[in-house]
Amino acid sequence: MTVPKLRFPEFRDAGEWIKVAFGKLGFDVSDGNYSSKYPSQSDFVKNGVPFLRANNLRYGSVSDEDMRFISKQQHSEITKGHLKKGDILLSTRGDIGIVALVPDRHIGSNINAQLVRINTGDKSNNIFIFYSLNYSRENGIFQSLSTGTALKQLPIGKLNNLELKLPELLDEQQKIADCLSSIGDRITTETQKLDTLKAHKKGLMQQLFPAEGETLPKLRFPEFQDSGEWEIKRLGDICEKIMDGTHFSPKSKSGTYVYLTSKNIRNGIIDLSNISYISEEEHRQIYKRCPVMNNDILLTKDGANTGNCAINNLDFEFSLLSSVAVLRGNHFFLDQKFLYQTILSEKTQRLIEESISGQAITRITLEKINNFLISMPDITEQQKIADCLSSLDELIAAQAQAIDTLKTHKKGLMQQLFPSVDEVKA
Repeated sequence: MTVPKLRFPEFRDAGEWIKVAFGKLGFDVSDGNYSSKYPSQSDFVKNGVPFLRANNLRYGSVSDEDMRFISKQQHSEITKGHLKKGDILLSTRGDIGIVALVPDRHIGSNINAQLVRINTGDKSNNIFIFYSLNYSRENGIFQSLSTGTALKQLPIGKLNNLELKLPELLDEQQKIADCLSSIGDRITTETQKLDTLKAHKKGLMQQLFPAEGETLPKLRFPEFQDSGEWEIKRLGDICEKIMDGTHFSPKSKSGTYVYLTSKNIRNGIIDLSNISYISEEEHRQIYKRCPVMNNDILLTKDGANTGNCAINNLDFEFSLLSSVAVLRGNHFFLDQKFLYQTILSEKTQRLIEESISGQAITRITLEKINNFLISMPDITEQQKIADCLSSLDELIAAQAQAIDTLKTHKKGLMQQLFPSVDEVKA
């Protein structure tokens, strides 16, 4: 039967949901296929009409980060992509099926060929349809409809074949939309808090570390006001170890030992959600060359996420690929948590960017890492700075966890409020 597992009491006797092809719903739908009028890179202007692309879509919202703009003249010529109040945006290229509601600030903006705009009018509740499309994405429906291999895309014709399940009563659609929106609003609020915490830490780091060319920070703890200037040291001179993992991919694809690469290192986190395993024999060979210890800093030095780092808090042995460097400071001169925060500072991240070489695969070498120059006070002040910033990191991590919990709750609720894929197929 086409009914959800969870239904509001007043609609339990309202009958089954209907199944209908998206193209039969009568929505106002337009894509961004502009032929000769399609804006190219040279058409973008510094100030003008916002021109939204797929990478401006977040799950549920529109980001203004890296926004492009087109002239009012070109906007007036490209009428299909004009955004209206109540529009839903859907990505149809690359990462297919990301949906977002158009915020008021982008009413009148335009879209490129990676997006379609959907307006339900009075035929359905637009927020309900937004969540219904999101539900379809989470269940892999868009991927099954997509075409292409190197670049996945979802043509309008294929989108029209998408089967949606919806209650006939607009009141029930509204009730579901209100329920999910309340959680969505909470997630938005908590995300704003997270962004505020991150911005606060970023600003504090700019105060606690000396600026380029300076030897003193703008902000210093009272007990260190008369401690003198910070010293500039070569990283290789104050570290006991600067090494990397194996330069050869293991032959074994399974075993009892974890094998980590750069994809597993995020700022502050060792991500174990997508790990590989290797044999004990190969692990011993790799670990002999690169024996990672607790509290070592893991720094990604190859690929798109070069510069990410985390402190090793794992209580088991593991092997590393050469895309990850290991930094172990001399504990007489250098506090590991301070070194971690130093690597995350704007000055060091800029140094890493300037040190990257290669085109196909970007990387920094161990030699360059050894020659990095960092500013440092005595170890007591290092520990004070590290403790201050680490406390903020804990707040940021707790806030991020709270958001993940809300998202998991929302996802589980959607699975209950919409008929499952298996039930629909039955």
